[in-house]
Amino acid sequence: MNPQTDEYWMRYALELAKRAWEQGEVPVGAVLVQGEKVIGEGWNRPIGQHDPTAHAEIMALRQGGKVLENYRLLDTTLYVTLEPCVMCAGAMVHGRITRLVYGAKDEKTGAAGSLLDVIGHPGMNHQIQIDCGVLAEECAGMLSDFFRMRREQKKALRQAQRTG
Repeated sequence: MNPQTDEYWMRYALELAKRAWEQGEVPVGAVLVQGEKVIGEGWNRPIGQHDPTAHAEIMALRQGGKVLENYRLLDTTLYVTLEPCVMCAGAMVHGRITRLVYGAKDEKTGAAGSLLDVIGHPGMNHQIQIDCGVLAEECAGMLSDFFRMRREQKKALRQAQRTG
């Protein structure tokens, strides 16, 4: 683990997560790096794209595949602000990424050790190195702030409907 480099790329992923927030999506960002070069990036877009697979990680992996002209994303590291779900974890295994670095744990749907461990399952045909907790407080804080804002918006809407 290289703390300086990992923090640099996680900050990049956090900037991408802000794009998701601005679009009304759950703020998760992901950046796929090979060497010192970005080959894929993404942020959550399932609502706007009407696509349940449009998670930040999937968007970054798709772009990386196009850049490399190969579905095998060898010698890459994926930085993501939130622990991946089952779908995203499976895509990482199939894509053969080398390393996953994520910020906040996801106790409800995390598939890199919190709820399930898809990535670390011994039966998988590809093993991915996992480093977690990079800028975890900032990553978790952004998600908490987003969902707090969402709850306040819903509460205000209910109150407006009652008084209107």
